[in-house]
Amino acid sequence: MRVMVKFSFSADAGNSAIRAGKLEKVFQQLTEDLKPEAAYFHAENGDRGGFFIVNMAESSQIADTAERLFFGLNARIELVPVMNADDLRKGLSGVQETIRRYG
Repeated sequence: MRVMVKFSFSADAGNSAIRAGKLEKVFQQLTEDLKPEAAYFHAENGDRGGFFIVNMAESSQIADTAERLFFGLNARIELVPVMNADDLRKGLSGVQETIRRYG
């Protein structure tokens, strides 16, 4: 299942991680381990942040993914299941039956 792993961490924590060389190391390790199909970074409410789009084979991977960001950057995270356009088309292919049964 595709999951958007949204994360943010304080500017102070980010500054310390950059000075120590930890930020680059953590993001490199996350990229190698999670193999995201996309990775984006941004500022949000004065914090550093971003998100990865990753594929998870099973829900138990949530804990391991979260802990990487908790321990690596003391980050706040949010995990959201997401679809690409092909997934949406596939999901909507049965909508007429759903409408017939529930609409």
